[in-house]
Amino acid sequence: MASDQTTLNRWYRVVGALLMNLSLGSLYAWSIFVAPLEKEFGWNRAQTSWTFTIAIFVFGVAFVIAGRMQDKVGPFRVSLIGSVALGLAFVLASFTHSLTWAYVTLGVVLGFGNGFGYATPIPVLSKWFPDKRGLAVGLAVAGYGAGSAIIGLPFVGPAMLKNLGWRGTFMALGIAYFVATAIASFLLKNPPVGWKPEGWAPAPASKVTASTYDYAPSEMMKTKQFPLLWVAYCLGASAGLMTISQLIPFAKSVGLPAAAASLALLIGAVGNASGRIFSGWLSDGIGRLQTLRLMILISAIAMPFIANVTNLTYVYAMIIVVYYCFGTILSVMPSTTADFFGTKNLGVNYGSLFTAYAVAGIVGPMIGGYMFKTYSNYTVAFYTAGVLALIAFVCILLATKPQPISEQGNVAASAVPATPRA
Repeated sequence: MASDQTTLNRWYRVVGALLMNLSLGSLYAWSIFVAPLEKEFGWNRAQTSWTFTIAIFVFGVAFVIAGRMQDKVGPFRVSLIGSVALGLAFVLASFTHSLTWAYVTLGVVLGFGNGFGYATPIPVLSKWFPDKRGLAVGLAVAGYGAGSAIIGLPFVGPAMLKNLGWRGTFMALGIAYFVATAIASFLLKNPPVGWKPEGWAPAPASKVTASTYDYAPSEMMKTKQFPLLWVAYCLGASAGLMTISQLIPFAKSVGLPAAAASLALLIGAVGNASGRIFSGWLSDGIGRLQTLRLMILISAIAMPFIANVTNLTYVYAMIIVVYYCFGTILSVMPSTTADFFGTKNLGVNYGSLFTAYAVAGIVGPMIGGYMFKTYSNYTVAFYTAGVLALIAFVCILLATKPQPISEQGNVAASAVPATPRA
Protein backbone atom coordinates (compact mmCIF):
# COMPACT_ATOMS: atom_id res chain seq x y z
CA MET A 1 0.00 0.00 0.00
CA ALA A 2 2.84 2.36 0.90
CA SER A 3 4.44 1.61 -2.45
CA ASP A 4 1.19 2.43 -4.25
CA GLN A 5 0.92 5.73 -2.38
CA THR A 6 4.52 6.56 -3.28
CA THR A 7 3.81 5.91 -6.96
CA LEU A 8 0.72 8.10 -6.76
CA ASN A 9 2.66 10.88 -5.06
CA ARG A 10 5.32 10.79 -7.74
CA TRP A 11 2.86 11.03 -10.60
CA TYR A 12 0.95 13.84 -8.90
CA ARG A 13 4.14 15.85 -9.28
CA VAL A 14 4.37 14.93 -12.97
CA VAL A 15 0.81 16.15 -13.52
CA GLY A 16 1.62 19.40 -11.73
CA ALA A 17 4.75 19.87 -13.81
CA LEU A 18 2.85 19.26 -17.05
CA LEU A 19 0.06 21.68 -16.14
CA MET A 20 2.61 24.35 -15.29
CA ASN A 21 4.73 23.91 -18.39
CA LEU A 22 1.85 23.50 -20.85
CA SER A 23 0.77 26.98 -19.83
CA LEU A 24 4.23 28.49 -19.75
CA GLY A 25 4.97 27.09 -23.22
CA SER A 26 2.64 29.69 -24.72
CA LEU A 27 5.73 31.89 -24.90
CA TYR A 28 7.02 29.78 -27.80
CA ALA A 29 3.82 30.49 -29.73
CA TRP A 30 4.63 34.19 -29.77
CA SER A 31 5.03 34.22 -33.54
CA ILE A 32 1.28 33.71 -34.15
CA PHE A 33 0.56 37.00 -32.39
CA VAL A 34 3.13 38.98 -34.36
CA ALA A 35 1.07 39.59 -37.51
CA PRO A 36 -2.11 40.89 -35.78
CA LEU A 37 -0.08 43.31 -33.65
CA GLU A 38 2.01 44.54 -36.58
CA LYS A 39 -1.12 44.98 -38.69
CA GLU A 40 -2.97 47.05 -36.10
CA PHE A 41 -0.12 49.26 -34.91
CA GLY A 42 2.12 49.37 -37.98
CA TRP A 43 5.14 47.97 -36.13
CA ASN A 44 7.94 46.34 -38.11
CA ARG A 45 9.62 42.98 -37.56
CA ALA A 46 12.68 44.42 -35.84
CA GLN A 47 10.45 46.15 -33.28
CA THR A 48 8.23 43.17 -32.50
CA SER A 49 11.20 40.78 -32.31
CA TRP A 50 12.37 42.62 -29.21
CA THR A 51 9.28 41.44 -27.32
CA PHE A 52 10.39 37.81 -27.53
CA THR A 53 14.00 38.76 -26.81
CA ILE A 54 13.04 40.65 -23.64
CA ALA A 55 10.81 37.79 -22.49
CA ILE A 56 13.55 35.18 -22.87
CA PHE A 57 16.15 37.36 -21.15
CA VAL A 58 13.88 38.14 -18.18
CA PHE A 59 12.92 34.46 -18.11
CA GLY A 60 16.55 33.49 -17.55
CA VAL A 61 17.25 36.16 -14.92
CA ALA A 62 14.03 35.41 -13.01
CA PHE A 63 14.84 31.70 -13.12
CA VAL A 64 18.04 32.30 -11.11
CA ILE A 65 16.16 34.28 -8.46
CA ALA A 66 13.33 31.76 -8.32
CA GLY A 67 15.76 28.84 -8.15
CA ARG A 68 17.44 30.28 -5.08
CA MET A 69 14.07 31.01 -3.48
CA GLN A 70 12.64 27.54 -4.06
CA ASP A 71 15.74 25.93 -2.53
CA LYS A 72 14.92 27.89 0.64
CA VAL A 73 11.12 28.23 0.83
CA GLY A 74 9.98 25.29 -1.31
CA PRO A 75 8.29 25.11 -4.70
CA PHE A 76 4.71 26.11 -3.80
CA ARG A 77 5.23 29.81 -3.12
CA VAL A 78 7.59 30.26 -6.03
CA SER A 79 5.32 28.53 -8.54
CA LEU A 80 2.30 30.50 -7.30
CA ILE A 81 4.15 33.76 -7.94
CA GLY A 82 4.85 32.48 -11.45
CA SER A 83 1.19 31.59 -11.87
CA VAL A 84 0.00 35.09 -10.96
CA ALA A 85 2.58 36.77 -13.20
CA LEU A 86 1.77 34.53 -16.18
CA GLY A 87 -1.96 35.19 -16.01
CA LEU A 88 -1.43 38.89 -15.38
CA ALA A 89 0.89 39.22 -18.38
CA PHE A 90 -1.76 38.09 -20.85
CA VAL A 91 -4.59 39.99 -19.19
CA LEU A 92 -2.60 43.23 -19.20
CA ALA A 93 -1.46 42.55 -22.79
CA SER A 94 -5.10 42.67 -23.88
CA PHE A 95 -4.94 46.43 -23.15
CA THR A 96 -1.87 46.98 -25.34
CA HIS A 97 -1.80 50.45 -26.89
CA SER A 98 1.91 51.00 -27.47
CA LEU A 99 5.11 49.11 -28.21
CA THR A 100 6.40 49.91 -24.71
CA TRP A 101 3.30 48.33 -23.17
CA ALA A 102 3.87 45.20 -25.26
CA TYR A 103 7.50 45.07 -24.10
CA VAL A 104 6.43 45.36 -20.45
CA THR A 105 3.54 42.87 -20.50
CA LEU A 106 4.53 40.26 -23.09
CA GLY A 107 8.23 40.83 -22.45
CA VAL A 108 9.01 41.62 -18.81
CA VAL A 109 5.94 40.28 -16.97
CA LEU A 110 5.55 37.18 -19.15
CA GLY A 111 9.27 36.43 -18.85
CA PHE A 112 9.11 36.87 -15.07
CA GLY A 113 6.16 34.48 -14.84
CA ASN A 114 8.00 31.95 -16.96
CA GLY A 115 11.11 32.15 -14.80
CA PHE A 116 9.26 31.60 -11.53
CA GLY A 117 6.92 28.96 -12.94
CA TYR A 118 9.64 26.98 -14.75
CA ALA A 119 12.03 27.01 -11.77
CA THR A 120 10.00 24.53 -9.71
CA PRO A 121 9.07 21.43 -11.78
CA ILE A 122 12.66 20.44 -12.63
CA PRO A 123 14.03 20.32 -9.05
CA VAL A 124 10.84 18.70 -7.76
CA LEU A 125 10.90 15.87 -10.30
CA SER A 126 14.67 15.43 -10.02
CA LYS A 127 14.18 14.67 -6.33
CA TRP A 128 11.12 12.43 -6.79
CA PHE A 129 12.64 10.42 -9.69
CA PRO A 130 16.34 9.74 -9.01
CA ASP A 131 15.86 6.39 -10.72
CA LYS A 132 14.36 7.86 -13.94
CA ARG A 133 15.54 11.44 -13.78
CA GLY A 134 16.05 11.97 -17.50
CA LEU A 135 12.62 10.64 -18.46
CA ALA A 136 10.78 12.44 -15.64
CA VAL A 137 12.39 15.81 -16.33
CA GLY A 138 11.89 15.20 -20.05
CA LEU A 139 8.17 14.67 -19.54
CA ALA A 140 7.93 17.82 -17.46
CA VAL A 141 9.74 20.10 -19.86
CA ALA A 142 7.95 18.47 -22.80
CA GLY A 143 4.88 20.25 -21.55
CA TYR A 144 6.65 23.53 -22.30
CA GLY A 145 7.23 22.50 -25.90
CA ALA A 146 3.71 21.11 -26.24
CA GLY A 147 2.19 24.35 -24.96
CA SER A 148 3.01 26.11 -28.19
CA ALA A 149 1.67 23.14 -30.16
CA ILE A 150 -1.73 23.54 -28.52
CA ILE A 151 -1.87 27.26 -29.29
CA GLY A 152 -0.76 26.52 -32.85
CA LEU A 153 -3.67 24.16 -33.52
CA PRO A 154 -5.98 25.71 -36.15
CA PHE A 155 -9.02 25.35 -33.89
CA VAL A 156 -7.26 26.93 -30.88
CA GLY A 157 -4.94 29.93 -31.40
CA PRO A 158 -5.88 30.91 -34.97
CA ALA A 159 -9.58 30.30 -34.25
CA MET A 160 -9.42 32.41 -31.08
CA LEU A 161 -7.71 35.24 -32.94
CA LYS A 162 -10.38 35.10 -35.64
CA ASN A 163 -13.38 34.97 -33.29
CA LEU A 164 -12.17 36.97 -30.28
CA GLY A 165 -9.54 39.21 -31.81
CA TRP A 166 -6.09 39.45 -30.28
CA ARG A 167 -7.34 41.42 -27.27
CA GLY A 168 -10.01 38.84 -26.41
CA THR A 169 -7.53 36.02 -27.03
CA PHE A 170 -5.00 37.50 -24.59
CA MET A 171 -7.69 37.96 -21.93
CA ALA A 172 -9.02 34.40 -22.30
CA LEU A 173 -5.54 32.88 -22.24
CA GLY A 174 -4.57 34.89 -19.17
CA ILE A 175 -7.52 33.57 -17.17
CA ALA A 176 -7.12 29.97 -18.38
CA TYR A 177 -3.38 29.89 -17.70
CA PHE A 178 -3.77 31.32 -14.21
CA VAL A 179 -6.29 28.62 -13.24
CA ALA A 180 -4.14 25.79 -14.67
CA THR A 181 -0.89 26.96 -13.09
CA ALA A 182 -2.50 27.71 -9.72
CA ILE A 183 -3.66 24.07 -9.58
CA ALA A 184 -0.16 22.99 -10.57
CA SER A 185 1.33 25.01 -7.70
CA PHE A 186 -0.55 22.90 -5.16
CA LEU A 187 0.76 19.68 -6.74
CA LEU A 188 4.43 20.65 -6.83
CA LYS A 189 5.88 19.50 -3.50
CA ASN A 190 9.30 18.15 -2.58
CA PRO A 191 9.75 14.66 -1.09
CA PRO A 192 11.11 14.32 2.47
CA VAL A 193 14.83 15.08 2.80
CA GLY A 194 16.89 12.02 1.91
CA TRP A 195 13.94 10.21 0.31
CA LYS A 196 14.56 7.60 -2.40
CA PRO A 197 12.36 4.96 -4.04
CA GLU A 198 11.96 1.81 -2.00
CA GLY A 199 14.63 -0.76 -2.87
CA TRP A 200 16.42 1.58 -5.30
CA ALA A 201 20.16 2.21 -5.29
CA PRO A 202 22.19 3.77 -8.13
CA ALA A 203 24.19 1.21 -10.09
CA PRO A 204 27.93 1.92 -9.66
CA ALA A 205 28.66 1.03 -13.28
CA SER A 206 25.84 3.13 -14.68
CA LYS A 207 26.61 5.71 -17.35
CA VAL A 208 24.32 8.06 -15.43
CA THR A 209 25.79 7.92 -11.93
CA ALA A 210 24.73 10.97 -9.92
CA SER A 211 27.09 12.96 -7.74
CA THR A 212 27.05 12.03 -4.06
CA TYR A 213 28.23 15.52 -3.19
CA ASP A 214 25.96 18.57 -3.31
CA TYR A 215 27.94 21.44 -4.78
CA ALA A 216 27.32 24.94 -3.50
CA PRO A 217 26.90 27.44 -6.37
CA SER A 218 30.34 28.93 -5.70
CA GLU A 219 31.93 25.45 -5.86
CA MET A 220 30.13 24.57 -9.06
CA MET A 221 31.34 27.72 -10.80
CA LYS A 222 34.96 26.89 -9.97
CA THR A 223 34.84 23.64 -11.92
CA LYS A 224 36.01 23.46 -15.52
CA GLN A 225 32.73 21.78 -16.43
CA PHE A 226 30.51 24.77 -15.66
CA PRO A 227 31.82 27.20 -18.33
CA LEU A 228 31.86 24.41 -20.93
CA LEU A 229 28.23 23.53 -20.18
CA TRP A 230 27.30 27.23 -20.10
CA VAL A 231 28.76 28.01 -23.52
CA ALA A 232 27.31 24.82 -25.03
CA TYR A 233 23.89 25.69 -23.58
CA CYS A 234 24.04 29.30 -24.76
CA LEU A 235 25.13 28.66 -28.34
CA GLY A 236 23.06 25.50 -28.83
CA ALA A 237 19.94 27.27 -27.56
CA SER A 238 20.70 30.38 -29.64
CA ALA A 239 20.45 28.29 -32.81
CA GLY A 240 17.09 26.89 -31.76
CA LEU A 241 15.68 30.20 -30.52
CA MET A 242 16.62 31.90 -33.79
CA THR A 243 14.39 29.40 -35.60
CA ILE A 244 11.58 29.58 -33.03
CA SER A 245 11.42 33.37 -32.93
CA GLN A 246 11.32 33.67 -36.74
CA LEU A 247 9.46 30.49 -37.72
CA ILE A 248 6.24 31.97 -39.12
CA PRO A 249 8.03 34.85 -40.94
CA PHE A 250 10.59 32.36 -42.30
CA ALA A 251 7.86 30.00 -43.51
CA LYS A 252 6.17 32.84 -45.33
CA SER A 253 9.48 34.07 -46.76
CA VAL A 254 9.99 30.74 -48.56
CA GLY A 255 6.54 30.96 -50.08
CA LEU A 256 4.48 28.79 -47.75
CA PRO A 257 0.79 29.77 -47.66
CA ALA A 258 -0.70 30.94 -44.34
CA ALA A 259 -2.16 27.51 -43.49
CA ALA A 260 1.14 25.76 -44.17
CA ALA A 261 3.01 28.36 -42.10
CA SER A 262 0.69 27.76 -39.14
CA LEU A 263 1.17 24.02 -39.55
CA ALA A 264 4.94 24.60 -39.35
CA LEU A 265 4.43 26.00 -35.84
CA LEU A 266 2.51 22.90 -34.82
CA ILE A 267 5.07 20.55 -36.37
CA GLY A 268 7.92 22.41 -34.69
CA ALA A 269 6.20 22.17 -31.32
CA VAL A 270 5.73 18.42 -31.76
CA GLY A 271 9.43 18.09 -32.54
CA ASN A 272 10.30 20.21 -29.51
CA ALA A 273 8.15 18.13 -27.14
CA SER A 274 9.40 14.86 -28.66
CA GLY A 275 13.01 15.86 -28.15
CA ARG A 276 12.37 16.63 -24.51
CA ILE A 277 10.71 13.28 -23.80
CA PHE A 278 12.68 10.83 -25.92
CA SER A 279 16.07 12.43 -25.42
CA GLY A 280 15.39 12.50 -21.68
CA TRP A 281 14.63 8.79 -21.83
CA LEU A 282 17.65 8.16 -24.07
CA SER A 283 19.96 9.98 -21.67
CA ASP A 284 18.97 7.58 -18.88
CA GLY A 285 20.41 4.78 -20.99
CA ILE A 286 23.41 6.07 -22.92
CA GLY A 287 24.35 9.02 -20.71
CA ARG A 288 23.63 12.74 -20.62
CA LEU A 289 26.71 13.97 -22.45
CA GLN A 290 26.47 11.38 -25.22
CA THR A 291 22.87 12.42 -25.86
CA LEU A 292 23.73 16.12 -25.92
CA ARG A 293 26.71 15.59 -28.21
CA LEU A 294 24.66 13.62 -30.71
CA MET A 295 21.73 16.03 -30.90
CA ILE A 296 23.78 19.24 -30.97
CA LEU A 297 25.86 17.84 -33.82
CA ILE A 298 22.70 16.94 -35.75
CA SER A 299 21.42 20.49 -35.17
CA ALA A 300 24.66 21.96 -36.55
CA ILE A 301 24.27 19.85 -39.69
CA ALA A 302 20.55 20.56 -40.11
CA MET A 303 20.71 24.37 -39.91
CA PRO A 304 22.34 24.95 -43.32
CA PHE A 305 19.89 22.51 -44.90
CA ILE A 306 16.90 24.61 -43.80
CA ALA A 307 18.35 27.62 -45.58
CA ASN A 308 18.41 25.76 -48.89
CA VAL A 309 15.22 23.69 -48.98
CA THR A 310 12.06 24.81 -50.74
CA ASN A 311 10.12 21.55 -50.92
CA LEU A 312 7.34 21.71 -48.32
CA THR A 313 7.98 18.18 -47.02
CA TYR A 314 11.69 18.86 -46.56
CA VAL A 315 10.98 22.17 -44.81
CA TYR A 316 8.73 20.39 -42.31
CA ALA A 317 11.29 17.61 -41.82
CA MET A 318 14.10 20.04 -41.07
CA ILE A 319 11.91 22.02 -38.68
CA ILE A 320 11.17 18.82 -36.75
CA VAL A 321 14.89 18.01 -36.56
CA VAL A 322 15.93 21.47 -35.34
CA TYR A 323 13.13 21.68 -32.79
CA TYR A 324 13.86 18.13 -31.60
CA CYS A 325 17.51 18.99 -30.98
CA PHE A 326 16.54 22.22 -29.24
CA GLY A 327 14.13 20.30 -27.00
CA THR A 328 16.95 17.90 -26.14
CA ILE A 329 19.07 20.72 -24.73
CA LEU A 330 16.23 21.98 -22.53
CA SER A 331 15.49 18.43 -21.37
CA VAL A 332 18.94 16.96 -20.73
CA MET A 333 20.79 19.98 -19.32
CA PRO A 334 18.77 19.99 -16.05
CA SER A 335 19.46 16.28 -15.50
CA THR A 336 23.11 16.82 -16.35
CA THR A 337 23.30 19.57 -13.73
CA ALA A 338 21.71 17.30 -11.12
CA ASP A 339 24.04 14.40 -11.95
CA PHE A 340 27.15 16.58 -12.00
CA PHE A 341 26.47 18.84 -9.01
CA GLY A 342 23.80 17.17 -6.83
CA THR A 343 20.13 17.97 -6.15
CA LYS A 344 20.24 19.87 -2.84
CA ASN A 345 21.07 23.19 -4.52
CA LEU A 346 19.68 22.25 -7.92
CA GLY A 347 17.33 25.23 -8.08
CA VAL A 348 20.05 27.85 -7.87
CA ASN A 349 22.72 25.71 -9.61
CA TYR A 350 20.58 25.05 -12.65
CA GLY A 351 19.40 28.66 -12.46
CA SER A 352 23.03 29.78 -12.78
CA LEU A 353 23.47 27.54 -15.82
CA PHE A 354 20.14 28.74 -17.19
CA THR A 355 21.53 32.27 -17.54
CA ALA A 356 23.02 30.85 -20.73
CA TYR A 357 19.47 30.54 -22.02
CA ALA A 358 18.79 34.17 -21.11
CA VAL A 359 21.75 35.26 -23.23
CA ALA A 360 20.61 32.93 -26.00
CA GLY A 361 17.27 34.72 -25.89
CA ILE A 362 19.09 37.84 -27.04
CA VAL A 363 21.54 36.25 -29.47
CA GLY A 364 19.14 33.93 -31.31
CA PRO A 365 16.32 36.35 -32.23
CA MET A 366 18.81 39.12 -33.01
CA ILE A 367 20.58 36.88 -35.52
CA GLY A 368 17.30 36.18 -37.28
CA GLY A 369 16.04 39.76 -37.24
CA TYR A 370 19.35 41.37 -38.25
CA MET A 371 20.19 38.91 -41.01
CA PHE A 372 16.72 39.18 -42.54
CA LYS A 373 16.89 42.97 -42.42
CA THR A 374 20.35 42.95 -44.04
CA TYR A 375 19.90 40.23 -46.66
CA SER A 376 16.07 40.09 -47.06
CA ASN A 377 16.19 36.32 -46.44
CA TYR A 378 17.16 33.89 -43.68
CA THR A 379 19.96 32.02 -45.47
CA VAL A 380 22.87 33.69 -43.66
CA ALA A 381 20.96 33.46 -40.36
CA PHE A 382 20.71 29.67 -40.60
CA TYR A 383 24.35 29.30 -41.61
CA THR A 384 25.34 31.42 -38.60
CA ALA A 385 23.15 29.30 -36.34
CA GLY A 386 24.86 26.18 -37.69
CA VAL A 387 28.27 27.58 -36.76
CA LEU A 388 27.06 28.39 -33.24
CA ALA A 389 25.74 24.84 -32.84
CA LEU A 390 29.07 23.46 -34.03
CA ILE A 391 30.94 25.46 -31.36
CA ALA A 392 28.43 24.18 -28.79
CA PHE A 393 29.21 20.63 -29.91
CA VAL A 394 32.95 21.16 -29.34
CA CYS A 395 32.27 22.49 -25.82
CA ILE A 396 30.05 19.58 -24.85
CA LEU A 397 32.64 17.21 -26.36
CA LEU A 398 35.24 18.62 -23.96
CA ALA A 399 32.95 18.45 -20.92
CA THR A 400 33.40 15.48 -18.59
CA LYS A 401 31.87 14.64 -15.22
CA PRO A 402 33.65 16.31 -12.25
CA GLN A 403 35.68 14.10 -9.97
CA PRO A 404 34.10 13.60 -6.53
CA ILE A 405 34.66 16.27 -3.89
CA SER A 406 35.48 15.17 -0.37
CA GLU A 407 32.92 15.83 2.33
CA GLN A 408 35.32 18.45 3.75
CA GLY A 409 34.65 20.54 0.62
CA ASN A 410 38.01 20.20 -1.10
CA VAL A 411 37.17 21.83 -4.43
CA ALA A 412 40.58 21.40 -5.97
CA ALA A 413 39.80 17.99 -7.37
CA SER A 414 36.71 19.31 -9.10
CA ALA A 415 38.81 21.43 -11.39
CA VAL A 416 40.36 18.33 -12.98
CA PRO A 417 38.18 16.55 -15.56
CA ALA A 418 37.57 12.89 -14.83
CA THR A 419 37.47 10.02 -17.29
CA PRO A 420 34.21 10.42 -19.26
CA ARG A 421 31.39 8.54 -17.55
CA ALA A 422 28.31 10.65 -17.99
